[in-house]
This record gives sequence, structure tokens and C-alpha cells, in this order.
Amino acid sequence: MLRLVPFYDALAVDYDRFVDWKGRMAHELPFVTRLFEESGVQTVLDAACGTGQHAIAFARQGYHVAGTDLSAAMIQRARENAAAFDVDVTFAQVGLGKLATLSQTFDAVVCLGNSLPHLLTQADVGAALADFAAVLNPGGILLLQNRNFDQVWAKQERFMSPQSFQDGEKEWLFLRFYDFHEETLTFHMLRLQRAEGRWVQNVESTELRPIFYRDLVAELIQAGFDDVSFYGGYDGSAFDPSCSGDLIATATRMD
Repeated sequence: MLRLVPFYDALAVDYDRFVDWKGRMAHELPFVTRLFEESGVQTVLDAACGTGQHAIAFARQGYHVAGTDLSAAMIQRARENAAAFDVDVTFAQVGLGKLATLSQTFDAVVCLGNSLPHLLTQADVGAALADFAAVLNPGGILLLQNRNFDQVWAKQERFMSPQSFQDGEKEWLFLRFYDFHEETLTFHMLRLQRAEGRWVQNVESTELRPIFYRDLVAELIQAGFDDVSFYGGYDGSAFDPSCSGDLIATATRMD
């Protein structure tokens, strides 16, 4: 199959080593579950689902879940993970902005893991938000999580904290960093793997377009959402453009 997204196709094999899923789920799920319970959610679409870990976690909580991603390799990994957990999740290779082709609607759509900034024009972001609205039931809930690019762009800090993983004598190191441009940035990931006493390295890169807080407010309203709320983290803290680590948005599709 055509490799539409080489960065994530290449990363699929190591993504579940890069992310501490146990710690991440313990941190994130209370916020998400509370949101779902307050909104009476039964069906969930995880857009840009990656290796499917969030979708699987939602399914294990009893929700009816589908997951989509543009990367064929990520979708294959998600199916393998779902089989390993013995949960029923429908996965499809569909990109942001094309979700209406599923011909299905949901009580909640989530787009997590800084996925939306991979859309490189304002028009593409607007189309994706309108697409989210199209696959939500009236009154349905949208949950977005991006990095706080207001802070990232202001500070221009290139390097993020390294991540590591070890399995017996094998070891992996992951180093992420940015190159800043006039309106976009390049996101790089250096992957180092040690086995049998030697290191092998790979570098993948992809372009991102920062999404800023005030722009997202206007774009959500234009796409047909109201009751828009912003948080600086999964602890429910208020969003502060100068210091919050995340930009988390919740919004309701207008009836």
C-alpha cells in the first residue's frame, strides 16, 4: 500500500515503546471518562488513533469504539493491539477531514496526541473541525489535545525531554526536537536502539503548523461547535498560554 505518511509508518514499530501507556492512561483517563459520563456518551471515534491504545482503553471501559488513522502501519498495529487485549474496536485507514466517509455518527470524537497540527493550512484545519462536527450526533462532544504552541512558539525551545525503554539487554532512546520556520516547524525524532552491544540510529521528520489558542476558539465556533472550554492539562487546570503544557479543548456540536 502507498506510504502516505512515512514518519508514522516508520514509527509504528516503536511507538508503544516510546510512550509510557500505563502512566499516560492513569493520568488522562479520569478526565476523559468524567467528560464521557457527564455527556452520556456511548459511542466514540478516536481520530488519528495511532496504535489504538486510547481506543482500546475506551472499549475496555464499555464504550462502542472506532479508530481511524492515515497511516496503514499504525492501523495494522492498532488491530494487533486490540486482538492482544481481546477487545472489539473497528479500525480504518482514514485521515482527518475524511471521517464522513465512514457513514457513521458518534456521541464523542477525540483527537489526541498533538494530531491536529499535522494539517498544514488553516483551510485544512477548518475542514477537519467541520468533519468532526459531521460525524458527531447533535449535542455530541469533541475532545482535542494539542501541545500549547502559544508557549512553544514564544520560547522557541528546540528540544523535549528524552524518552527511554528497555527490554532485557535491548534498549531504546527517543529524542525529539524542532526546527522553527516562519509559519511552520519541522518535528524530528531520533530513535536509537542498542542490541548486541551496538547502537543503530534512525531519524524521521514531519512538518507541523502551530495551532494557537485564539485561532482554535474561532475555528471551533465557525465549524458549528459551542460550549467551548479550554484546559491546560488533564488535571482540569485552567489554560494559560504562557505556561500550560497542553491545550485541551472540549466543545459540543450544536443541535
